[in-house]
Amino acid sequence: MPIIPDTKDWTWVLSRPCPECGFDASAATPATAPGMVTSMLPRWRVALRRPDAAERPSEATWSVLEYGCHVRDVFTLFDHRLSLMLTEDDARFDDWDQDTTAIEKDYANADPAEVGAELTAEGEQIAASFARVPEEDWGRKGTRSNGSVFTVLTFAQYFLHDVVHHLHDVDG
Repeated sequence: MPIIPDTKDWTWVLSRPCPECGFDASAATPATAPGMVTSMLPRWRVALRRPDAAERPSEATWSVLEYGCHVRDVFTLFDHRLSLMLTEDDARFDDWDQDTTAIEKDYANADPAEVGAELTAEGEQIAASFARVPEEDWGRKGTRSNGSVFTVLTFAQYFLHDVVHHLHDVDG
């Protein structure tokens, strides 16, 4: 059975804590993002070294390796989008089909050690990018093609939920 595409609109996490992972977006800011991201990187590397990292817990659930590839790509994508928000007025960005990306990049057959190194590098990159955002830019806007509008503040919160939630998925 293939992975069932996630079609949920997760922007609700901006208004209430996530009941699955416990993340409370109201406690996060662009200033807290660097520390949160870098503190998760060692846990991702440990998870990717598990002997069963490439095994799916069920046919319809990503393996630790596939989640690691996804988080690596989330780091890259969100770093690009953050840059757009900081350099363009009312930046626009397309929705991202994570399931198509997983197939096209063959997440299931990636090398866990390479993914760990890439995830670390991309995580350090986005942490550095958030660290450079002055508070006066937290209100800058970006709009996803589905109409979801983010400020740099809510973008950081949404982003952090994604990576916290996926670490919860692989730790759980």
